[in-house]
Amino acid sequence: MYGMNWSVNNIQGSSAQDIAGSIESSLRSGALQVGDALPAVRHLATQLGVNPNTVAAAYARLRDAGRLITSGRRGTRVAGETVPIPTAYYVPEGLRDLASGHVDNSLLPRLRASGWTRVQADPVSKAANQGEDDADLLALSREWLAAQGLPGDDASIGVFSGALDAIERALRQHARPGDRVAIEDPCWPPLLALLRSMRLRPVPLAMDEQGVQVPEAGVLAGCAAVVLTPRAHNPTGLPLRADRWRALRRQLRACPNTLVIFNDYWGLLSSTPLVINKALPPHWLYVMSLSKCLGPDMRVCITAGTEDLVAGMRAHHALGPRWVSRWLQRLAAQLWKQAAKGKGRGSFIHSQNTYAARRSALVTALQKKGLPIDDTAHEGLHLWLPVPDELIIVQAMASRGWAVQAGAALRLNCEPAIRVSLGDVQTRDIKRLAGDLVQALNLPVRAVF
Repeated sequence: MYGMNWSVNNIQGSSAQDIAGSIESSLRSGALQVGDALPAVRHLATQLGVNPNTVAAAYARLRDAGRLITSGRRGTRVAGETVPIPTAYYVPEGLRDLASGHVDNSLLPRLRASGWTRVQADPVSKAANQGEDDADLLALSREWLAAQGLPGDDASIGVFSGALDAIERALRQHARPGDRVAIEDPCWPPLLALLRSMRLRPVPLAMDEQGVQVPEAGVLAGCAAVVLTPRAHNPTGLPLRADRWRALRRQLRACPNTLVIFNDYWGLLSSTPLVINKALPPHWLYVMSLSKCLGPDMRVCITAGTEDLVAGMRAHHALGPRWVSRWLQRLAAQLWKQAAKGKGRGSFIHSQNTYAARRSALVTALQKKGLPIDDTAHEGLHLWLPVPDELIIVQAMASRGWAVQAGAALRLNCEPAIRVSLGDVQTRDIKRLAGDLVQALNLPVRAVF
């Protein structure tokens, strides 16, 4: 029955691990339900004939894993379901969508007829049945990694279904429920949802106008993993600076077992040099999704990293999806080859220049209207603007025909802000958008009684 007091007779064990395991068994069987109260630490210790610290350690282990909660006089109880279901952002009809973070579909490459011939060749492949990845995609990946100064051979390269898929598989190899994972604050919302669903505890790394800040000594030492965005951080657009990476790397030398994941989602569209190649940590994973440059439905991502880690990720992948569609891999390879050539529409260079021009034009327009904003080193799809009240600004922009993203979903400890995405912004929109933003930001904030 919901909220019942649980009998000590149902808990056994003489060590923290055994006691926690006994409680876990009751949770899995359904004998323990959400809200059920567990015995007080001293009472259970007396019944089991163990030191109270042993019971406290067992409870702490389950709290860290998100299975129990302790709240004052209510004592220790079974936690409710903590797995968040990411919700789709609804843009009301009639509003321009500057909130969802979509790319501009008109900038994506369109495959030529010769590329389709290659994609559709050998539809039933023996190599696919054996889980082998597409040779062309692997060759392009090796060339890309070499150009970025990163090591990468077939043993350390993996192909997965998007950045989040790769990050999840890496964390499952390296972290356990209750572990801490350091992430940038503000952050990419799906990453935060993933950590919470895996019962991993996010540790915010503050951002400033120069990018991610170096935390106090000891913060990284308590983390099983760190996730960093080396270029075009979502939502601020900042890169990871060389001096900041050197300082972080010095701290990571004292954390030889900490996995560092680099989410380079903007890599193929970036004009910023990669700085992480100067000193890679002992455990690392480089992740580059192709969805921003080739299209949101291109659920293909390449990874490179520590050989044992990538091998474990591949093995885990082989137990479920088994492989990423070879047809999709061939499509990605042909589009990649095509978009890497020339400077016309559909090329990486054209997309990069178009997004950069939009960003520069909007920042310049905001500066002319008196908004003090420095966007020199930024790139990517998003503009992150600090605001006094997110809800008021979002409502004000909606009344002017724009949907912008409230920052609450993207931040842990940082100050309120809004995210303005540039995928649905055209040059002709810039002047009006800048004016509407400045007017919204200058609205007086009044208390409601």
